Amino acid sequence: MKHDKKTSKPLPMSKKEMHQRGWDTLDIIIVTGDAYVDHPSFGAALIGRLLEARGFRVGIIAQPAHDKPEEFKKLGKPKLFFAATAGNMDSMVSNYTPSLKPRKRDMYSSGGTPGMRPDRATIVYSNRIHQAYPDAPIVIAGVEASLRRLAQYDFQSGKVRKSILADAPADLLIYGMGETQTEEIARRLQAGEDIKQIKDIPGTVWKTPVKSWKEELKGMYYIELESYTTVSEEKEAFARNYRTLWQQQNPGNGKVLVQPHPKTIIVQNPPAKPLETQKLDEVYELPYTRQKHPAYKEDIPAIEPVRFSLTTHRGCFGACSFCAIAHHQGRMVNSRSIESLLREAKSLTKMKDFKGNINGVGGPTANMYSMECPQWKSKGVCTDKFCLYPKVCPSMNTDHSKNMELLNRLEQIPGVKKVFITYGVRYDLALTQPEYLEMICKKHVSGRLAVAPEHYSKKVTDSMRKPGRDVFEKFVEMYSAINKKLGKEQYLQTYLMSGHPGCGLKEMIETAEYIRDNKLYSEQVQDFTPTPMTASTCMYHTGIDPFTGENIEVATSRRDKKIQRTILHYRDKRNRKYILEALKTADRMDLVGNSWKCLISGKNGMWESNSHKQQGR
Repeated sequence: MKHDKKTSKPLPMSKKEMHQRGWDTLDIIIVTGDAYVDHPSFGAALIGRLLEARGFRVGIIAQPAHDKPEEFKKLGKPKLFFAATAGNMDSMVSNYTPSLKPRKRDMYSSGGTPGMRPDRATIVYSNRIHQAYPDAPIVIAGVEASLRRLAQYDFQSGKVRKSILADAPADLLIYGMGETQTEEIARRLQAGEDIKQIKDIPGTVWKTPVKSWKEELKGMYYIELESYTTVSEEKEAFARNYRTLWQQQNPGNGKVLVQPHPKTIIVQNPPAKPLETQKLDEVYELPYTRQKHPAYKEDIPAIEPVRFSLTTHRGCFGACSFCAIAHHQGRMVNSRSIESLLREAKSLTKMKDFKGNINGVGGPTANMYSMECPQWKSKGVCTDKFCLYPKVCPSMNTDHSKNMELLNRLEQIPGVKKVFITYGVRYDLALTQPEYLEMICKKHVSGRLAVAPEHYSKKVTDSMRKPGRDVFEKFVEMYSAINKKLGKEQYLQTYLMSGHPGCGLKEMIETAEYIRDNKLYSEQVQDFTPTPMTASTCMYHTGIDPFTGENIEVATSRRDKKIQRTILHYRDKRNRKYILEALKTADRMDLVGNSWKCLISGKNGMWESNSHKQQGR
């Protein structure tokens, strides 16, 4: 579906803007923890624009002062419902670092100003809306609501919290990418249905009284999960619940899941089916301005990396343990058409600040576009094995041809000078088609290609469900050979993770030695942060791998996690005392001294061997 971008205006954020459109009231009001950017990478804008395209009057209340009730009344009461979201990220991740310190910058706020959204924003916003309009229907959605829909371990409090729907005075929760669910809720409320009777929409969660839930679900096939009380007290039960949730996260054949809570019963309907290509095209071609709302004087940092990028697909069949995409976007990849992406790219060339570079083409990863498994349509994703671990499944279609065609055709658009791959590349997939790697090295890498081996210890990559370093080494060899053939000097930007479950001092030292020996030193080290609904968070909390049932080593103290991180930053003299402590504990004092193999010097200073000349590759 095409839209006339010349008539595009941002959704209203004030009564004045409503009146300029000739509106006295709104049908739906979206309350969000992010500043309002009218771009499809921002959930509130995407859902708002889709509802607008369906004829609904939609307004935005962005980052309201949660201690001022009048903020939630400034657009009036909507005819249909309020939708509350913490924004593009979980508010606790937005607000705190992995070491639980308040962040000094918020990428989703004007000027990067921190503190513009409250902790547990979805719950806070729901409460304020309910206080302002006690009878107004409330729907909660977004990443925070989606991934906290059942009882989950909460890193910030260090305990298992109830389903967010049990804590919030909301009527429905949408999980996953919520276009289909939101449309249906709006349509049915417009037709006069009571929101408390809407309990059959896939991709939603609802609640029912403790006394009557079995009668209400009579005749329905459901799986009763371990209760909140049980999983908050028994770690084995928590791990079993995670395994069940994983098995039922399958559109088409997932079952209804029921989790008893002390004062309510939480019911999760099966997942919604992903959008088909035609609908996905429409969603991304809605008349976005791709700009911040005019009310903001300062820039919103999060828009810059994506302003001139293209989202080609959703979903990821990588299913890394530390990633929650499998429980939000899903493991099935759904791709847009090449023609839709070309139309969007042409619209970028008409923007006055476009300099000719498209700086990103991809989705959760750059090179899964158009890939699929032939079993997805009939059976959905496999629940007893992984698509890419321990190796690429032979049933998976890993053909990069459509991806390559897309990149070639984007380059041919008048006004486009360069098309860069800035999204991470799955190197195990790239190995299946060397011509793809040669193509992007030749035209689409601007000096460095981002890849994420995450770790170089097999024990740790196994717990992550990532390919081991042998696969990475094959990729490095191929990448180097291709660039040599092309006469280019291009490097790899490697991303690593410290403190992941399964990792102890031995594994961190093993990785540091591998970095030293292979000249792979990188500043890009992320400290593992337990976030809701990932397998890694389950491991962190329980000490159990939910897929194998085996016990797993976990570093949980702040000091242990800090020591693990500093080992990978062994060149930084500020880390010396922590690294020395780690090497003493591991009985690896052979790595202290002045020979080439030592990680730190024997003196109270920086590492003094020849290795400091190594360049990150």
